Amino acid sequence: MNLEEELITRVVWYYYMENRTQQDIAGLLGISRMRVMRLLEKGQETGVIQFRVRPDNAEKLQVEKKLMERYGLKDALVVPTPAPAGIGETNDAIAAAAAMYLAMRITGNAFINIGYGDTTGKTLNNLARMAETPVSFISLTGGVSIYLPNTRSSVFNARLFLIPAPLVVSSREMVDAIREERPVREIFGMSSLASFTLVGIGGMNPGATILQSGFLSQNDFLSLQMQGAVGDVLCHFINRAGNVIPNALEERVVSTPLPALRDFPQVIGVAAGVEKREAIRGALAPGYISILITNEDTARWLLEQA
Repeated sequence: MNLEEELITRVVWYYYMENRTQQDIAGLLGISRMRVMRLLEKGQETGVIQFRVRPDNAEKLQVEKKLMERYGLKDALVVPTPAPAGIGETNDAIAAAAAMYLAMRITGNAFINIGYGDTTGKTLNNLARMAETPVSFISLTGGVSIYLPNTRSSVFNARLFLIPAPLVVSSREMVDAIREERPVREIFGMSSLASFTLVGIGGMNPGATILQSGFLSQNDFLSLQMQGAVGDVLCHFINRAGNVIPNALEERVVSTPLPALRDFPQVIGVAAGVEKREAIRGALAPGYISILITNEDTARWLLEQA
């Protein structure tokens, strides 16, 4: 080993193994900080520094890359499928991952659009607890109660801008009248301020949030299934191709139209599980979602369908 190689080895050890700063290393070895930077670069060129990605992590990155390529996504985040993989555990894992994803990217006083749902609600709660600066959430649908935090929630640390209207009303005429009200127009207008949009994707299973919350009757739910509905986004029910199914509920829902999602810069879809697979694929098809956060089993199924 020559003197330069020995110096490279020392610099690499101090920097990567002892977590010393470049300035500390410069003082320790009596050389300039610029020389330290060059020695680190040379360490990579000569092979003294070798980076390895764990096989399981490398495989995950490949799955994410393939998802982005197949569905035209800007980004994808795949999390391990929890064991046991019940609906509650899966939603918890996806919500935690979504909160971390957002926390790493939002800036101070950020605005985030949010749709209703169990996973989006849990994400909101996690992010409100994690964020170092105030975060403002703008609802994309009516239904004030579904966005309000419970007594154990950390959402009280966030600012909520909610559409002052029910999610489902009696008629199309009522929807039109509500949307003309100034407070409602103001909240809908605020959605353009958001740097991120977070939406859930509901499935057509008995545990679906919209069914459990009472916004949809069992008969209406069955009727939608017979018409080919595979799930919903913002209470708009879609088929496998991602097209909205004309139905009586669609005329009575106070919600952001799905085509409007394409105008938002970064739309994150958070969903996973066997019961939501068809709905996720349907939501991805028309380009409503630009970023997908899901679990490994769902991601692999989406790629198999391709």
